[in-house]
Amino acid sequence: MDAKKGKAKLFKQAWPFIVAAVFFLIVRIAIKNPAAVEEYYSDSFYLHFARAMSSFSMIVPFSMWDIFWLLAITSLLVCIVLVIVKRLRLLTFLLRIGQIVALLYAYFYLSWGFNYFRPAIEKRIGLEIKSVDAKLFRSVLDSVIVRVNNNYIVVKHDDYSDIDFLVEDSYSKNSVILDLNYPNGHRRPKKMVFSNLISKFGISGYFGPFFNEINLNRRILPMDYPFLLAHEKAHQFGVSGESEANLTAFVVCTLSDDKRLNYSGYLALLLYFLEDAQYFSDYNDFLKKLDKKVLEDIQFRQQYYFGLQNEAMEQVHESVYDAYLKSNHVAHGIENYNDVVELAISWLGQKSELSQ
Repeated sequence: MDAKKGKAKLFKQAWPFIVAAVFFLIVRIAIKNPAAVEEYYSDSFYLHFARAMSSFSMIVPFSMWDIFWLLAITSLLVCIVLVIVKRLRLLTFLLRIGQIVALLYAYFYLSWGFNYFRPAIEKRIGLEIKSVDAKLFRSVLDSVIVRVNNNYIVVKHDDYSDIDFLVEDSYSKNSVILDLNYPNGHRRPKKMVFSNLISKFGISGYFGPFFNEINLNRRILPMDYPFLLAHEKAHQFGVSGESEANLTAFVVCTLSDDKRLNYSGYLALLLYFLEDAQYFSDYNDFLKKLDKKVLEDIQFRQQYYFGLQNEAMEQVHESVYDAYLKSNHVAHGIENYNDVVELAISWLGQKSELSQ
C-alpha cells in the first residue's frame, strides 16, 4: 500500500514535466514537418481553439493577459516571502514553479505556438521572393515615398471604431490572397492595463496567445493605429513571424478603400525602408522627397515614442524577445521585423506585374 501511495505521489509531482516533455518532442517533429503543421494544426485544431477561446475572451472588457501576468508576478513574490519567513519549504516552492512553467510551456504551443512551424508566408500565398540589390531597393523606396505622400491624412482617436471595422472588412475581402482562414474567431482589440509601464519597454501592442486576445498600448499614436491593429490581428489568424505579420498588415491596410488605412500602411513600411537606408550616403535626399506634413509626422512620432521609452528597459525587452523568437526558429530574431522590406518589395513587384 505504501509503495502504491509512493508511486501515486511521484506521478502527481511528475505529470506536468511528462506533459512538457511530450510537447517538446512534438515541437521537434513539427519543426521538420511544416506541411503537417499547416494541415493538422493551423488549418484544423487552431481554428477551433481560436474560435472557442476568442468567443470567451471578447466578453471580458479588459486585457486578461495583463491581469494574468499581474497575478503571476504577485503570487511569485508572495511565495518568495513565505519561503523567507519559512512558511513554505524552498524545495516545495521550486517544484511548484517548475510544474507551472512546464504546463505553461505545453499550453503555449497548444494554444498558438505551433504556428511558428508552418510554411513561410511566401509559400502560403505564392509569393516569389526577389533578389534585392541597391538599385531595386532605391526604386521601391521612391515608389513608397510617392504613395505615402499621396495618401497623407490626419488620423484621429475618434476614428478608432471605424478603423477596427475597416481593418476587419479588409481582412474579410483579402483573406483568400493572404491564405487566411476567415473569420477564425473574434478579434476585439483591448487596451493594455499598464500602458504607461509597457511603453517604457517600447512595446506598442501584442497578441496574448493564452486567451487569444489582441492588446494595444493606449499611448500609440493614431497614425500608427490601423497598421498596428492589423499586425496584431494577423497574429490572431496564426501568422507567427513578425515580418509576416507586418506584410499581412501592410497588404490589409493598403488594399483598403480607406485613406487612413492606406496612409498608416505605407507610413509603417516607409519607416522600415528608412531604417535600412540610413547608412546610404544619399539618405537625406530620400527625406527631401517627403511632403512636409509627412516628414513632420515622422519627426513628431520619433520624439513622442523616445519620450515614452526607457532605454535600459527597452534593451531588456529586445534581448528577451530576440531570444524568444530565435528559440522558435525565427532566424533573425527581433530583426525579423525589418525582413518585411524584402517581402514587401516582392509583393509590390508581383502586384505590379499582375496589374499589367
